[in-house]
Amino acid sequence: MFRSLRSQLSLSILALLLVMIVLMSLFANLFINREFEYYVQRQEEARSEAIVSDLTSQYNGMTRSWDADFLHTIGMYSLYGGYILKVYNADGDILWDAENHDMTLCGQIMDEITYRMEKAKKAGSFQSHAYDIAQGQTKVGSVAISYYAPFFFNENDHQFIDALNTVFIVIGAVAGVLAVVLGGLLARRIARPVAKTAEAAKQVARGEYGIRVASETNTRELNDLITSINHLAGALGEQENLRKRLTTDVAHELRTPLTAVTLYLEAMIEGLWEVTPERLKGCHEELTRLGNLVADIQQLANVEGDNLQLHKAAVDLLDIAEAVGGNLSAQAKGKGQTLTVTGEHAVVDADRERMRQVLINLVSNAIKYTPQGGHIRIETELSDGYGIVCVKDDGIGIAEAELPLIFARFYRTDQSRDRRTGGTGIGLTIAKSIVIAHGGTINVESKPGEGSCFSVSIPKGGSSTTEDLLTKSIFSQIGQTGKFEDIAKQGFDIRACSHNNDIDNHS
Repeated sequence: MFRSLRSQLSLSILALLLVMIVLMSLFANLFINREFEYYVQRQEEARSEAIVSDLTSQYNGMTRSWDADFLHTIGMYSLYGGYILKVYNADGDILWDAENHDMTLCGQIMDEITYRMEKAKKAGSFQSHAYDIAQGQTKVGSVAISYYAPFFFNENDHQFIDALNTVFIVIGAVAGVLAVVLGGLLARRIARPVAKTAEAAKQVARGEYGIRVASETNTRELNDLITSINHLAGALGEQENLRKRLTTDVAHELRTPLTAVTLYLEAMIEGLWEVTPERLKGCHEELTRLGNLVADIQQLANVEGDNLQLHKAAVDLLDIAEAVGGNLSAQAKGKGQTLTVTGEHAVVDADRERMRQVLINLVSNAIKYTPQGGHIRIETELSDGYGIVCVKDDGIGIAEAELPLIFARFYRTDQSRDRRTGGTGIGLTIAKSIVIAHGGTINVESKPGEGSCFSVSIPKGGSSTTEDLLTKSIFSQIGQTGKFEDIAKQGFDIRACSHNNDIDNHS
């Protein structure tokens, strides 16, 4: 059976406060009792010295005699205080003895003190302490003072201790009540936003992605939790919208070619249209479009699932950029665009085909969204252990609000434009998945009307150096031709490849 967070917090806070109160009360009680015992011991010593002083004043040095009445008074007063006196003169004769004077009273007082100290669990016994009585340098007598040692409490002391314990009990009870109240309030303050967040999480789990939790706490961790739930709901809402758009887009993209092919075939079957190569070519184009859509979706499933396998080797990003630029140059020229490849050799540990796929996606997008006569540049470089390739264009650009979304699956900034250009909205998602699988990053900078720059960074890893890769390429070609002269005739200079890394390929 699960208990609520509020009840658990209340019990935990209450238990903690009660333990603290008990410990503080215990330590305070022990400390005060110990100090009080030291105080009583000092008082017993001071009282014994005061008795000796009083007895000294009862001796008349002129007559060399004692005042017996005052000796009796001092003895009885001390006896009631728990001090049993036996006074001697200078010759050792007894002047006054409490036990001889009233044995019954002495026994009664000793029994009361012993019982009181045993009840207080203070071990001890009556002990006798001898003191000299002197006037000036002359000893005129002595006194034996017996009292309960190491200390004893009189009736007033016991009342004080009892009152102190009562005060501690009352303070503990009041503090306990306050702990219950404050613990409940504190637990409620902590549990309320957590409970609201939990309820919001349940609503999100039910598909209510529009729910948002208002922050009602100054606690950083709770505020972070609320913010995370709100962000999660927002992200899931965006994904749900993308999923709905995907359903709409895929349904439209599948329906359009299927409808066209169906109408074409029905018309030709029923004899309304003559079967001509042009009409068959139209059916073929629609079916090809349908096949490309299915292939794109399958490709996305491969790169985002556990099926993506990278065959890494030492590859030069500049070589890949030149190959992609060469393959897409005709497409760029068809729109009157210029496609250039520049930069330095950047050898990284990567899957050549996958990196080629990334660049094809980026360059194809640049060609699509760059107007007639625009410029597209592919640049490579090495920086801080990363191979970097950038695809820049001066096309239509991307709105700032859409930049965080362009790598999301099936996100398209303009549905009508993408349908017209044949986009499905998953090219950048595929590219990002491949880059992340390499341990790299892909970023974009763009301004509407000015163009975009996509930057891909791939760690070098344990790949060979640029010179090693170029040397392998040279000897590979020598092995294929069998003649070094054939390589030289092609203008392949080893030293130039090693020291002049800038290549400008105008497609």
